[in-house]
Amino acid sequence: MTDAEHAEGLRPDGPVSGADLSDPGRLALVRHLAAGAVGAPSLQRLTDLAVRLLDCPTAQISLLGEVQTAVVGSGLPPGGLGARIPLSHSLCAVAVAGGAPLVVEDAATDPQVQDREPVRTGEIGSYLGVPLVVPEGRPVGALCVYGPDARTWSERDVAVLNQLADSVATELQLMALTAEFEGSRLRFELAIDAAGIGSFDWDLTSGRLLWDDRLLALFGYDRAGFDQTIDAFAARLHPDDRERTLGALQAAADTVGEYDAEFRIVLPSGETRWIRGRGRAVAGDGGTAVRLLGAGYDTTPQRQEDVRIARLLEAMKAAFFSLDREWRFSYVNAEAERVLGASREDLLGGVVWDLFPAAVGSDFERSYRAAVSTGRQQMFEAHYPAPLDAWFEVRAWPTPDGLSVSFLDVTERRAAEEQARRSTARLSLVAQTTSAMSVSLGSVAAEEQALQRVAELLVPELGDWVIISLVDEDGRMRDVASWHTTPSMRAAVARYAALRLASLQPGAPVLRALASGQVFVIPDVAEAVGRTLPAGEVRDAFRELAPRSALTLPLAARGRTLGALSVYRSADRPVPDDEDVSTAHDVAGRMALALDNARLYREQRQLAEGLQRSMLTAPPQPDHTEIVVRYHPAMAAAQVGGDWYDAFLQPSGATMLVIGDVVGHDTEAAAAMGQLRGILRGVAYRDGIGPARVLGELDAAVDGLGMGTLATAAIVRVEQTDEERAAGLTRLRWSNAGHPPPMVVHPDGRVEELSGERAELMLGVDPAARRTETETTVARGSTVLLYTDGLVEGRDLSLDEGTERLATALRELAGLPLAELCDALLARLRPEGLQDDVALVALRLHPQDD
Repeated sequence: MTDAEHAEGLRPDGPVSGADLSDPGRLALVRHLAAGAVGAPSLQRLTDLAVRLLDCPTAQISLLGEVQTAVVGSGLPPGGLGARIPLSHSLCAVAVAGGAPLVVEDAATDPQVQDREPVRTGEIGSYLGVPLVVPEGRPVGALCVYGPDARTWSERDVAVLNQLADSVATELQLMALTAEFEGSRLRFELAIDAAGIGSFDWDLTSGRLLWDDRLLALFGYDRAGFDQTIDAFAARLHPDDRERTLGALQAAADTVGEYDAEFRIVLPSGETRWIRGRGRAVAGDGGTAVRLLGAGYDTTPQRQEDVRIARLLEAMKAAFFSLDREWRFSYVNAEAERVLGASREDLLGGVVWDLFPAAVGSDFERSYRAAVSTGRQQMFEAHYPAPLDAWFEVRAWPTPDGLSVSFLDVTERRAAEEQARRSTARLSLVAQTTSAMSVSLGSVAAEEQALQRVAELLVPELGDWVIISLVDEDGRMRDVASWHTTPSMRAAVARYAALRLASLQPGAPVLRALASGQVFVIPDVAEAVGRTLPAGEVRDAFRELAPRSALTLPLAARGRTLGALSVYRSADRPVPDDEDVSTAHDVAGRMALALDNARLYREQRQLAEGLQRSMLTAPPQPDHTEIVVRYHPAMAAAQVGGDWYDAFLQPSGATMLVIGDVVGHDTEAAAAMGQLRGILRGVAYRDGIGPARVLGELDAAVDGLGMGTLATAAIVRVEQTDEERAAGLTRLRWSNAGHPPPMVVHPDGRVEELSGERAELMLGVDPAARRTETETTVARGSTVLLYTDGLVEGRDLSLDEGTERLATALRELAGLPLAELCDALLARLRPEGLQDDVALVALRLHPQDD
């Protein structure tokens, strides 16, 4: 990057405008912060949290100095940590320059950022960034989340990232303050070593006070002006510190103990300095103190640094306090006063375990003591009960004087996390319910199995136990599914479900929900239901389950109430809220819709099957000939098809066998099948007309009547002359319009397909299509089989493979009686159940008596 490009990125009228990112003081602060921030675990935890809460692939904390540096990130590519890019490429620089959250939903079209390098390369398609501002009001960087695709950022997203940015800024400040504090202490100790310390010797018997030259200089005396009395010392003490300091000296003398005091002195020039004095009393032969020896040194520089740091601590958004080695509060900032609900006067000097007794034995005490005993920083989140009743993010680290603690009230953030978790769990619950109810519900047993799976899904997310009820077609209500989150209680729930309906009073919530179609939340279910139950097993089961609150709502769809869902909660869970009600309502709606679809399907199927079966009449039984027919609807299909068969005698005595399949699977297909069958019978019931002519006239009728129907069909005419009858032979004449070929099983077990030289068009395609017919002669004892494609074709079976399997089965089963043969073919070829409707018509030519 050239100097010109760099300047362009910093000028107010360039790509980055607003904040002066080139301010030397700001740049120095950024360098100071960056020294300990790269890869910091405390910051890494916050970017991990941002990724999880905002459902983004990447979160990053960037500091903006002369360039942008990614100090911490989650989801960064290899080499991303510590990566440095020019400010002219940085989206975080745009956010910092603007001094407000930067919301970019489609980076490629946003004029603020569309020319930035990460946008042009496709790395960033959407971006949300919040400036990081320290107490001095200087922006030092940004916390951002981004991804390669465009997305919409909600107000909640912005609020959550703002909260996390406050935590990041606080962590950066604390890291810098800790480093600065330790550096200041080290510099001070080095200064003392270099400068030396003044000493004193106070003879308690004579009262003579001896100071060395260094201590005389500290107090502004020369050797001639110092009269070697304690009064000379007292004369220099600040009036506000005099009594306390002299008292500390006297206490050391009285107890033959140690002296340790920090106090202010006022020099002749009027300047005020801080002095730290330390010493020890020496006992004489009588055991009383006779001398007090010690030293003093100037702590003014440290005090000034402490004041500066205290000002910074006061300006922090985080609460901060210090504890001494006896666990007493030694410092409390303003934010800590606000969060803890107590003033400095109430806290300073008080023992933390006495002032906050709920901390004893909690994560607070364990972590504080661990920090002191191990010498390592502790970071944790914990809840403090009433009166604070809040979640805190806490950082505790040991110091030479005790323990320092910073903490943030993260109750809102925890609530957002819990809301996100609950939302995810609720969405998953609704999706799983939909999946459980999407299986085939073709029978009452299947319905009840699906509802049992749903009952098991609903706990513990919505409640501790549930009961699902159905209303039968005759209006009677049945409890069909139940579940408890605790395995040992499931038998009690099942027992209660088996008994409760007969014991409920007319005003019971579940009955009111069914009658009104409304949702009922029962805060005290023991009062509403338990007290109305009769004594005995049902009341005992209810008391064993011990519910506190409940939620009951109807399973309703398309204006029909199909059942009810009852969810119960124990005393340790809150009464269901609006979100619980919304989720339960969504789940119940999906359950009801699936149940109603299944019932509508069964009704439609029964109607279509009835229509179809009414048109599939019993076959005739000519002399020395047996005809068997079968029609089986698909097991899993949602509609009835247009498969049909027919068998009838022409006036001449010839037998006509017909098989057909109308394209489609619905009542229209079944109705079209009925029309075709009627027309075919009318056309074919004439002497002298053969299969090809029948199909040709049927095709013309389909066209002429404008039926718009496509269908396949095969016709076999069974006929005999007197000579053929005497010879034990029968002639088969057939024609086929796009249908699977009929099969013949000869008496010797040989299987033959009745297929022509070429396949012919199905009905309804071309009324002028030429229809041909073929004939063959078979011996008595032969079996003729006509069938629809559902027997030999499916999702798991090709037509060629299925036809070969049919031929093999016919060879192996040919010796069975005809009815058993038909049933065995269905069982062998489609053992897993029919995927399509199947119709069969089979004819067996029995030998004639001599």
